[in-house]
Amino acid sequence: MDIRALGLGLTFAVLWSSAFTAARIAVQYAPPFLMLSVRFLIAGAFAVGLAWLLGQRLRLSRAQWVAIILFGIFQNGIYLGLNFLAMQKIEAGLAAIIASMLPIAVAASSWVLFREKLSPLGILGLCAGLVGVLIIMAARLQGGVDLIGLVLCLVGLAALTTATLLMRGTNSSGNILMVVGLQMLAGAAFLFPISVLFETWVVTPSLPLALAFIYMTLFPGLIATIIWFALVNRIGATRAATFHFLNPFLGVLVAFIMLGEQVSLRDAFGVLVISAGILAVQISRQNSRRRAAP
Repeated sequence: MDIRALGLGLTFAVLWSSAFTAARIAVQYAPPFLMLSVRFLIAGAFAVGLAWLLGQRLRLSRAQWVAIILFGIFQNGIYLGLNFLAMQKIEAGLAAIIASMLPIAVAASSWVLFREKLSPLGILGLCAGLVGVLIIMAARLQGGVDLIGLVLCLVGLAALTTATLLMRGTNSSGNILMVVGLQMLAGAAFLFPISVLFETWVVTPSLPLALAFIYMTLFPGLIATIIWFALVNRIGATRAATFHFLNPFLGVLVAFIMLGEQVSLRDAFGVLVISAGILAVQISRQNSRRRAAP
């Protein structure tokens, strides 16, 4: 892995992890589904327009359209919608820890549903991830964490895992930016009717809301996505996913710095165990695919 790939991976991890802190700030001033709808409408329209200017067109197969819509609903709609809703009640650091379990959840689901083989290192990583989560959950439950918010985050993780599995075997035919934009627009179309039906549109204008909204739209949204695809094109999806092991640590660190969220020794140990588990799973999958390659 070269220096540029390392820089891209670290930048992506920081931007992705910081999204939870920005969301925690924003949901204190605006309804979460309305805010996400507007965010995805703006970012999606910008991405599609830029993709068009770069020569990307809507030459997609029926299967690709289905994948785009389903991914937009499950990731941008259900996963992010439930996480934003949950962060009205729970801390950004905890939401980041749960979401960072994605590589472990995907590996476990692939093992059970698709009989994808895991090495002893991969199985050890799954166990470590589970133990790390149990350590943190035990501490948070003793501390009186909001159970509804916790459940919303866990259901969101299941939705994100589903979205990732739905994308197995699909490709963007080189129209990466166009596909990302369409996924965002699908998320906006899913969330806006829910906001109309169930939310009271009370927005408290403030500088923190404006800064958090702009940051979420540009950095964890568009820029992080572009960086991710650049990283995947440079070193491959499996090796790129290894950077996810930084997300629990960075998510908690950013929330600690920006929001003053407290971190106990038990939390720190749990984050360390989860990060080690994610790294073990990703190394295991990387080695398995290398052996399977002709």
